[in-house]
Amino acid sequence: MEKILVINPGSTSTKIAIYFDNSKIFETNIAHDAAELNKFERIVDQCDFRKKHILDILEKENYKISDFTIIVGRGGLLKPLSAGTYRIDENMVSDLKACKYGEHASNLGAIIAYDLSKTYNIPAFIADPVSVDEFTELARLTGLKDIQRVSLDHPLNIRAILRKYCEEEKKNFENLCAVCAHLGGGISVTAFKEGKLVDVSNPNEGGPFSTTRAGSLPSIDIVEMCYSNIYDMTSLKKLLLTQAGLVSYLGTNDLKVAIKMMDEGNSYAKDVVDALCYQVSKEIGAMSLALRRRPEVIILTGGMSNSKYLVSVIKERVSFIAPLKVYPGSDEMEALAYAALNAKSGKEEIKLY
Repeated sequence: MEKILVINPGSTSTKIAIYFDNSKIFETNIAHDAAELNKFERIVDQCDFRKKHILDILEKENYKISDFTIIVGRGGLLKPLSAGTYRIDENMVSDLKACKYGEHASNLGAIIAYDLSKTYNIPAFIADPVSVDEFTELARLTGLKDIQRVSLDHPLNIRAILRKYCEEEKKNFENLCAVCAHLGGGISVTAFKEGKLVDVSNPNEGGPFSTTRAGSLPSIDIVEMCYSNIYDMTSLKKLLLTQAGLVSYLGTNDLKVAIKMMDEGNSYAKDVVDALCYQVSKEIGAMSLALRRRPEVIILTGGMSNSKYLVSVIKERVSFIAPLKVYPGSDEMEALAYAALNAKSGKEEIKLY
């Protein structure tokens, strides 16, 4: 029997799960307060902080790292890769620690998994990292020759959710045409066509704002901020990725708190939440056009899709395009566990970075 530890860091939380083969034994979501996370200059500096939380939970549940035969982490910002399961090695961890391809909480998944695996010689993997690249060439072009759009989204959860939808509706995954919005700490809206994620709003660089990220911003205003003598590169990136969105407007990274403010009569909070819904809906429309045909379904997933208010407002705006289905939360933990199990057992290829 394989005993699998799954580690999935998000922008505002760290999820962990324990699987015995295909059976989930335990899962929890460790929420991190925005004020605590803001003490760290860079996301990668949170590694020991998050690892301690993981070890504390395992100890509370009477597990030790030596109990596990596989550790699998969420893949981070790596070089463009094909979908699949990869063994974590020093080269991968070096790129993630250096933030060679960008800074993101998911970078911590492989770093923590590899660190925990070394002492006990346990194989460690990632699967379908956020840098899975299936863009069309047209999707890469921007308005400036020296800058290309980069594929960055939530392929692990999106692929798992789309496969679940296909199983339920008896659809062929390889023929499906859909738009999927992952509403989490980062928001990505993806155009999915014939088995591939052909376009996406990169949650670090554009698209809707989220709980902590700025989304698309006026470029000239950003240039002026860069030369204002208020920010250096590190502090400005931190502002855009961890102190923007709901945090910037309302001082919280929790949508439930924002909606509670709205329900208590705070009209400004309602405007902010409605603007988030508006931006998500607008991006769904854009990705529908990227498909060059009407999508069969629009899917909402991720933690914020648990909000009835958010779903109702988005549905009212986009249901004329295609039917809307909601899969709250994510299937990332199960997808990671199954990918690692299949790789370890030889059912799927173990890819090298």
